Amino acid sequence: MTILITIAFIVGYILIAIEHRIRIDKAASALVTGVVCWLLYYLGQNTWLDAEVELLHHLGDISAILFFLLGAMTIVEVVDSHGGFTLITRIIRTQYKSRLLLLVGLITFFLSAILDNLTTSIVMVTLCRKLLLEKKDRLWFASLVIIAANAGGAWSPIGDVTTTMLWIGGQITAGKIVATTLIPSLVVLLVPIALLIFKFRGQKIPSGQRADETELIGESNLVLFSGVMLLVFVPVFKTLTHMPPFMGMLIALGIMWFISSIIHLRKHPDVRYKFSVTSALRRIDTSSILFFLGILLAVSALEAEGVLRKMAIFINAYIDNIYITGTLLGMLSAVIDNVPLVAAAQGMFSMEVFPIDHAFWEFLALSAGTGGSALIIGSAAGVAVMGIEKIDFFWYLKHISLLALVGFFAGLMTFMIQQWIVS
Repeated sequence: MTILITIAFIVGYILIAIEHRIRIDKAASALVTGVVCWLLYYLGQNTWLDAEVELLHHLGDISAILFFLLGAMTIVEVVDSHGGFTLITRIIRTQYKSRLLLLVGLITFFLSAILDNLTTSIVMVTLCRKLLLEKKDRLWFASLVIIAANAGGAWSPIGDVTTTMLWIGGQITAGKIVATTLIPSLVVLLVPIALLIFKFRGQKIPSGQRADETELIGESNLVLFSGVMLLVFVPVFKTLTHMPPFMGMLIALGIMWFISSIIHLRKHPDVRYKFSVTSALRRIDTSSILFFLGILLAVSALEAEGVLRKMAIFINAYIDNIYITGTLLGMLSAVIDNVPLVAAAQGMFSMEVFPIDHAFWEFLALSAGTGGSALIIGSAAGVAVMGIEKIDFFWYLKHISLLALVGFFAGLMTFMIQQWIVS
């Protein structure tokens, strides 16, 4: 059954990749792939009850991610409907695309470390849509956001779920992971930016293609400040309560709902609805959430079947080099979700062999956190951006994957050089 589940996953992956050629929405392919993979898993078990327990276990993790995504997208949409992002676009506006590229990349990088790469990618792509109205420009900028968000999340214990897993699991400490991976993560971003700047060198942003200049409503500052503070509050909530991040996002959404209702309380019902969370929920891209659901279901089926663990066992048996092992796991994270890969690595590699703050765990955080940028569906940030901007899989593969890989390997080399210097 392992072979059949793997084949089903590969076929579904191909259908998602050729979405524009077959003219079938990737969400449909992802949902069918996810269900078929689990159906095959059910057929391979002795009893359906065992399979259902496994499915519900994974569904809990998947639901946490989906609710987190839903809350983040809704808060961003509420801020956008109030004209909040127009305030930011006026601050960072520049005439030249190359400068804007650098600004967007660096803001995304550091914001991702404070929030997380998924939320940051949603915020920054929405911002880019306000700054650039030409689709061809937004594709490049949105793709850079993916690279920057993943790179920014890798060096922070709260920026990327895999780094958080290693932090909670006791493999790394917060101070050490920042000290050892900040510079390599920055290199992962700066190398693609340096290459892309040549593409946009000297190009100006036409005045007719800049941010929307609609009149700001009086509550814009309050909603923008509230939205940003609530998103920043999410990792703080997790740290203080030890509850899953999606719980922090849900309470943040609830508070935003209170705020948006109160400030429009005395207005006409039509106006209240226009700026309400209810209206924002109708505008978010639901198909992207369903696509994410399908992808995560398919990957979880591979994990339940033991495919990912078998890959980790193979790597552990035949490769006796922490950097090669970490690099391979990072590259695999572009194809298979990095969460189960890191989880498998945590189970496979003992802390007796690799104690807390060992170079292997730090290298794994960097590699698994940034390797997913090589393919657009290789990370949560990529999946979210793909849904928002409708980026074609093959366009990303043709124009961005090599840039992401060059940055990825440059960052890994920087880490190894650092270790050689300090050792």
